[in-house]
Amino acid sequence: MARPDAVVFDVVETLMSLDPLRRRLADVGQPPDLLEAWFARTLRDGMALSLAGDFRPFPAVARAALHAATRFAIEDDDVDHVMAGFAELPAHPDAAPAMDLLAEAGVRLACLTNGSAPVTASFLERSGLRARVEQVVTAEDVGSWKPPAAVYRRALDALGTSAEVTALVAVHAWDCHGAKRAGLLTGWASRLEGGWGDVFSPPDVRGEDLVEVARGLLEL
Repeated sequence: MARPDAVVFDVVETLMSLDPLRRRLADVGQPPDLLEAWFARTLRDGMALSLAGDFRPFPAVARAALHAATRFAIEDDDVDHVMAGFAELPAHPDAAPAMDLLAEAGVRLACLTNGSAPVTASFLERSGLRARVEQVVTAEDVGSWKPPAAVYRRALDALGTSAEVTALVAVHAWDCHGAKRAGLLTGWASRLEGGWGDVFSPPDVRGEDLVEVARGLLEL
């Protein structure tokens, strides 16, 4: 393994914090800790559609998942209120320092996300990360949610680089596993999941946060 020429970051939960959505859930009478079950259902349903050969964009899947997570007890207006929170979500504090560490070492940066293009663009601009990012590839560009190999290959095509000199960085073990299966290097930060599930191929680099992962990739 050699130090990567390019690093592709996952966005939702890796760069972007979902935590402020808890307040919006509470605003509409839902428990704040519904956030985890709702987002897990969103990922599951998006992946399931892709496995079935279908595709629906993140906002549509997230809305349907929120209805289902509340056993359809939530009103459409309340779903609108919660979904509007995606327009103001912040970056995790380790996002910019990790990106700066890589960029200063001459590593090219990109984003690859299941999220929607408008929400991702707004997030990167609002958080001051956009100038650091050379390419943004979304599930909408591919017509599939991660983790099929075709999604990661679209990011490689956008960068004009090869898998063996490109790393995916994420806080989700399943995402790193998908990238590894597509031939990429992988860096996993443990701040979300806490430990690595042994059903997945191990990452090439691991750390407690994105900065530790960035340092580890530069040390390859």
